[in-house]
Amino acid sequence: MPTGVHLRDARRQLFDAAERVLLRDGPNGLTSRAVTDEAACAKGVLHRHFTDFDAFLTEFVLDRTAELEAHARALRAAVGTGTVADNLTGALTALFGPVPVAIIPLITFRDELRARLRQARPGGGIAILADVTTAVSAYLDDERATGRISADADIDSLTLSLVGGGHLLFADRDPGPPTTATVHKLVTTVLADVVQPRPR
Repeated sequence: MPTGVHLRDARRQLFDAAERVLLRDGPNGLTSRAVTDEAACAKGVLHRHFTDFDAFLTEFVLDRTAELEAHARALRAAVGTGTVADNLTGALTALFGPVPVAIIPLITFRDELRARLRQARPGGGIAILADVTTAVSAYLDDERATGRISADADIDSLTLSLVGGGHLLFADRDPGPPTTATVHKLVTTVLADVVQPRPR
């Protein structure tokens, strides 16, 4: 890679390479050498733009978590439409896509990465899970305001059940991601006592 490549282009190439390595080889395979080899560039390119590998990983995670914002906006936009269970089923499937699910163990097992994420954004120590939690909680709160969820529903507990259960469903990807029916069953089970029946 020429030394004159624009910083943003180099960052994008390195982030895309890191994503491919992470999805293919898992968190243990994500090393600076693996990233630069995948990007087909000299190892010095990464260190020219980032102070160290944890700084690179922090920026990589923040870049990828920013993509979740579109899914969160779509979920909020669905308030009052369709069914609550269908909306949440689609949202959990999108929010726990292959890249977010692969990033969670990366954050979990790298103490320095967690520390830097906390410095970069409030509550950011476990990025992805924090973002999914915020999106689901806001949606449930909005649906409660519309009357489609009972007024006395405990939004915090419902959110933890949906996010925790959703993460468990998507975390084991060896047999492949869970089916839509499996995710829908989780959602309907969690919401069974709080979703208001449609008026006849």
